[in-house]
Amino acid sequence: MRAAPAPRLLSVVRVENDHLHAGRVAIGLVVPGLVLVAAGRPDLIIYAVFGSFTGMYGRSECHRERLRHQVQASAVLLTGIGIGILLSGLHARPWVLVVTEVGFAAVGSLVTDRFGLRPAGPFFGIFALGAVATVPAGHVAPTAALSICAATALLCIAVGQSGSIRVRAPRWDTSVRRMSPGEDLRASDALVQAARYALALSLAGAVGLLLGIGHLNWALAGAAVPLAATDARSRVYRGIHRVLGTVAGLGVAAALLLPDLPATVLALLVVALMFPTELFMMRNYGLAIGFFTPLIMLMTELADPTEPVALLEARVIATLVGVAAGVAVAVVTHRPRVP
Repeated sequence: MRAAPAPRLLSVVRVENDHLHAGRVAIGLVVPGLVLVAAGRPDLIIYAVFGSFTGMYGRSECHRERLRHQVQASAVLLTGIGIGILLSGLHARPWVLVVTEVGFAAVGSLVTDRFGLRPAGPFFGIFALGAVATVPAGHVAPTAALSICAATALLCIAVGQSGSIRVRAPRWDTSVRRMSPGEDLRASDALVQAARYALALSLAGAVGLLLGIGHLNWALAGAAVPLAATDARSRVYRGIHRVLGTVAGLGVAAALLLPDLPATVLALLVVALMFPTELFMMRNYGLAIGFFTPLIMLMTELADPTEPVALLEARVIATLVGVAAGVAVAVVTHRPRVP
């Protein structure tokens, strides 16, 4: 029997030992985060955050498998970050960002499917590329920015080798596409999935350009979110989770941004929010996004200070445009599985 919509959206699934995985991910950001704060550069924490996404991979895998997948994931992330830094330095126009992200999404989908990475899909690479591309040029030397990302990724890989856990998968899941170990997507399926990413980001980018959306990168990343789920129904649920979690998270972000707290405090809050974000990622995606959204908003404000209300409004609009594009493409291109 299918789960009713409301319970499925609100249910929190218990995942064995997920606090250990969340702890590893958090440690991967705590160290570089504190170093940057101590060095008086909390504004650079955005680069450490994207490097720390490496730790999110290989959640339930053995040491060797986790090592391989985290190295592969870090390569995807660093490639996206490197391209983003290049676009920032070139003062790339919004349409250039859209075209670049579309190409990266398609290739990234093929690469991550080939590697069998979990979390599935190129979302984090897409997100990193777009966010870094919008950081004003001259904010930091490109080599320094990339070094912060790389050093953080290496730390996460080292921390990932400190323990191995096996997690019993939830009975249902709206967060990631799952396949048994060693199973690869058929070439045709992989190509279709890559095309979905390209189409969804193209649609979100086109609408974003027409509307003149601020932080167009959020719309592009939002379009990729639903596509990581297994089927059309789960993709719709994932999109709803994303919107509801973002709205809730923006309430938290507003409470933290409007008082005009010192940059050091904001950076420490970014570090603190990483643990609950990853802790709830498998339990309830929407709840996890409720923590992830303020994390993203705070690091964005640190990297490129702006008027908080305008930033919050841009996030709402971009999320709605992106998720709508992703869900639309997911539903229209859905192909029933052939036994």
